[in-house]
This record gives sequence, structure tokens and C-alpha cells, in this order.
Amino acid sequence: MSDAEVDNPFFARLWTTLSAHEPEAMTRLRRENLAGLRGRVLEVGAGTGTNFAYYPDTVEQVVAIEPEVRLAEQARAAAERVSLPVEVRQETVDGLADDEAFDAVVCSLVLCSVADIDDVLRQLYSRLRPGGELRYLEHVASAGARGRFQRLADATVWPRLLGNCHTHRDTENSIRAAGFNVRTARREFTLPAWAPLPVSEFALGRAIRG
Repeated sequence: MSDAEVDNPFFARLWTTLSAHEPEAMTRLRRENLAGLRGRVLEVGAGTGTNFAYYPDTVEQVVAIEPEVRLAEQARAAAERVSLPVEVRQETVDGLADDEAFDAVVCSLVLCSVADIDDVLRQLYSRLRPGGELRYLEHVASAGARGRFQRLADATVWPRLLGNCHTHRDTENSIRAAGFNVRTARREFTLPAWAPLPVSEFALGRAIRG
């Protein structure tokens, strides 16, 4: 197994099930996150390839990276079912062998799970052409009681079961710290406020490389 590969059979099975039964609210957010994209796009953490069917016709190519071996196989199968040229690579951001700048980077439910979010975002910034976009759809740190619940989840079993997912990250602050200019951003719940899960609040946004 190469350094770029991740072998996590439990999470791969779990994520396959979850992605196959996403609520309509999440599908709507995925579509909105990808709307209007153009040119050559880098998708980070493609999972089972859920996004592929929602890219607009104005996208010329998607380079999708997914280090988990089983998920990468499913992403390749999903890529074959769409007309858009999608190249799935079993790589990580720091191992990406591609010198051509991208017009956009897409992050969907992945920045919570990377080991060093600040380093990853700096690398993504460098991969974009000037004026290129970062589109993100990420669950993020909440305030109040839910925030306390998130910190408890992150300190116990949640990252171990959910592929290193950390629910209480201040993702948008990290995006700004990496040099991006956040142009649009909003928060939205995909589950009722009372739902006993730490991942119901999402940030949807668009950031630009200066």
C-alpha cells in the first residue's frame, strides 16, 4: 500500500450506506455548491462519487482524489456513469502529481477529517489559478449546547468511527487564514435542531484565491 492509500473498511462500508441514503436537503446543498463551476476542477475526498452527477456542463474536467481504497473503487464506478470527464486518483492532496493549476477546488464533507486542515488549505490555495474558487460544503463548529456536544464527540468515539471526522472545527476561519477571500457563506441545518447528532449544521460557501 502506498502512502497515499487509506484502508478503512469499517468507515468505507458506513459511508457507502450513508451516501446512498442522503436526505434531500443534502442533495440540494450539493447541487448549490457545484452550480456555476467552469473549467478544470479538483475535488478533494470524492468518497463514493456522490457529487459527480451534479456538476454543470460548463465543467471541462474533474480530477477527484480519494485515498480510501474501497471508496476510490466506488468513485471510479460512479465516474463511468456520467458523461463529464472525471479522473479518480487514489491520492491525497500532498501527494497529488499535477502541475497544472485548477479553476476551482471542491470540498464536500472532507475538511473535518484531514489531519492538518491548515496545511491542506494552504496546499489547495497553491493549486488554484489566481481568481480560482474554493467551493465548500462542510459541517462546522456550533455554539452553545450543540458545540459542547461536538467537543465531547470529538474527544471520544466519533473520529474513530467516522474516518477521523472532527465536528467542532472552525473551518471557515481556517479558510480565511489560508489566504482565501470568502465571498459568500451561510449556515444551514439538514436535520431538526433537536436531532441528537453533532453534524447537523453545515457551512456552504464560496472563497476566492487572490
